[in-house]
Amino acid sequence: MASALTRWLVDPNRNPLAALHMKTIANRLRKYGLRYDDLYDPMYDLDVKEALNRLPREIVDARNQRLKRAMDLSMKHDYLPEDLQAMQTPFRSYLQEMLALIKRENAEREALGALPLYQRTIP
Repeated sequence: MASALTRWLVDPNRNPLAALHMKTIANRLRKYGLRYDDLYDPMYDLDVKEALNRLPREIVDARNQRLKRAMDLSMKHDYLPEDLQAMQTPFRSYLQEMLALIKRENAEREALGALPLYQRTIP
């Protein structure tokens, strides 16, 4: 029962509030030219860092360029021009597949009893 309720709450196709939230997030990301996957912090989650290391260099460079542009726009208290905002695709994922692969590898490694590749505590 709880899992069905949770799925309903986060599914934008079934819950109008989730759809409104998704639309709001998309509009805010478009203003700065970001994608949702750009919000993952490689310093916080080592799986994200590993996924970024495995991605092709062009994708990582494009991510870094989007982040730099967003920081520049934020510091200037400005947004992207409307024509560039219309071209943005905030929910087009580039990181999720690699992140899922790394999480599966870590789960398999743990199931086999091997030590994790990296251990770090965040202060």
